[in-house]
Amino acid sequence: MGRSIGTSRARGRVTGVVGGLAVAVVVLSACGSSSTTPSAATAGSDTTGSGAAAASAGTVQVVASTNVWGDVAEQIGGTHVDVLSLISDPSADPHSYEANAQNQLALSKAALVVENGGGYDDFVDTMMASSGGNATVVNAVEVAGYSGDELNEHVWYDFPTVQKVAAAIADDLAAADPAHAAEYRANATAFSGKVDALIAQEQQIKATHDGAPVAITEPVPVYMLDASGLDDLTPDAFAEAIEQETDVPADVLQQTLALFADKKVDALVYNSQTSGPQTEAVLQAAKDNGIAVVPVTETLPAGQDYLGWMGSNLTALDTALGG
Repeated sequence: MGRSIGTSRARGRVTGVVGGLAVAVVVLSACGSSSTTPSAATAGSDTTGSGAAAASAGTVQVVASTNVWGDVAEQIGGTHVDVLSLISDPSADPHSYEANAQNQLALSKAALVVENGGGYDDFVDTMMASSGGNATVVNAVEVAGYSGDELNEHVWYDFPTVQKVAAAIADDLAAADPAHAAEYRANATAFSGKVDALIAQEQQIKATHDGAPVAITEPVPVYMLDASGLDDLTPDAFAEAIEQETDVPADVLQQTLALFADKKVDALVYNSQTSGPQTEAVLQAAKDNGIAVVPVTETLPAGQDYLGWMGSNLTALDTALGG
């Protein structure tokens, strides 16, 4: 492969802002109508996290920093959870979101926090430390077991990790709400089976297009590309500069643009959620030279769930490579 999976470079750009995945779980008492616990809303309804509908009495309140993990939590929790996703606008850069006091209050009352880890959402730990809460923490990167060159913090594009995190969510929901423990675990098993179908899609792409050369603007989908057997030819310095929000050196930009002019790649996998002049130049170069473009995002597009979203990503990738 052209690039190691270890492209964990976003941690330098996420300081004091939301860029990651954290899920906070609070059991709401049936008699707690006077509680000041922040209300919950369905995933994808609010981009600031400040607008939330009252959670149903007796349910488990789930607060997710993005609608990706919020959707997974909804699929595991079913009707027994109310989910608020702090970041849900598919047109917004998730790294531009700033945490607020209401979110910190939700964390202070949480029984369980599931964070992405890997430096992607350190703000969660900072807020928890100052909130005085004592929540149990599940760290997705730690659950994945990746370290060193294996680690890329965008673990929601790594399907085995998503299965493990779903199982952890089920276990912790079961601990918080034992009456529905069997249902949570059954939902996690069913969800994992559907993720297996996504893994099968990756394997089909690999069987058909193993070693196909591609380029990226950011290392968001590299787990998916690696599992699909694709060869990322993007200069490391390009993706690193984009992640760190610094200018790409002129010679590196020219090397990247040449991938398209010289038809050295079959597709560009483009993070459509964050862009700038240099990524736009790369996008235009791909279009000008007839290279297929596969848009990806860091949060769920409107109207989609996690499974459908990832299935669409894989279908688009397969189509771009020639089907």
